[in-house]
Amino acid sequence: MSGKRLIIILGPTAVGKTDYSIREALKYGSPVISCDSRQIYREMTIGTAVPSAEQQAEVKHYFIHTHSVSDLYSAGRYEVEANALVNRLFEEGHDTLVMAGGSGFYIDAFCRGLDDFPPVDMELRAELNRRLKEEGVESLRLDLKRLDPESYATVDIANGQRVLRALEVCLSSGRPFSSFKTSPARERKFSIVKTGLIRPRDELYSRIDRRVLSMIEAGLVEEVRGLSAFRSLPALQTVGYKEIFEYLDGGISLERAVELIQRNTRHYAKRQMSYWGRDNEIEWKEMES
Repeated sequence: MSGKRLIIILGPTAVGKTDYSIREALKYGSPVISCDSRQIYREMTIGTAVPSAEQQAEVKHYFIHTHSVSDLYSAGRYEVEANALVNRLFEEGHDTLVMAGGSGFYIDAFCRGLDDFPPVDMELRAELNRRLKEEGVESLRLDLKRLDPESYATVDIANGQRVLRALEVCLSSGRPFSSFKTSPARERKFSIVKTGLIRPRDELYSRIDRRVLSMIEAGLVEEVRGLSAFRSLPALQTVGYKEIFEYLDGGISLERAVELIQRNTRHYAKRQMSYWGRDNEIEWKEMES
């Protein structure tokens, strides 16, 4: 596939990836291949900022609402499915394709591949999820620090599911999670260009705050209420959903839930930028106001 190119548009939440990726896709006659670990779930629309019906009509999107929250989906599965799609689209005649998303781990999986982690032990995962819910992430973090100090120093320790996964691998394999992450990057048959979108911090945070208010107006509370039967699943252990569940449980007011979603989304955006700070392949582009 000499001469074939994939452009990956990445950046923190609310920076403007959707509109920018659509413009790029129209320029190259490409669809948009989503690389988002939550927008794949068909039951989650408002809280994941899925492209609107009008945006999806303008350009064909892949990996939007393709799976159920009850499916066990992973970065490894995305790597396989997305690479199969990209190779097929190139074979059909596309010279340039556009991928967009904010899930750094999924982007890394697509670009570099993942090591052969041990199969999931569902009983162990259920127990760790119970601990996460009842004891909080700090309990799992302490175990991870003891079993794998290297992963503890590099994983996003505020992300309960990331900590859980690393600890799960340690316990099920008897090896540190970090020991699996040593394989060289898998070779791809096409070139990859990474474009990172950024905005001044105050502007980005203002966009995040406004987006959260728009989500509430669009019916986020009703969306989350309709997902109550699935609330223990990993897909719903995410910003925007866990805070509304707490409100629905009577633990906090709706006003406080909104404040927490705004704050936690700002923190998430900061962690996204920290994650990509180590990737010198990214060409950063400052967005215009």
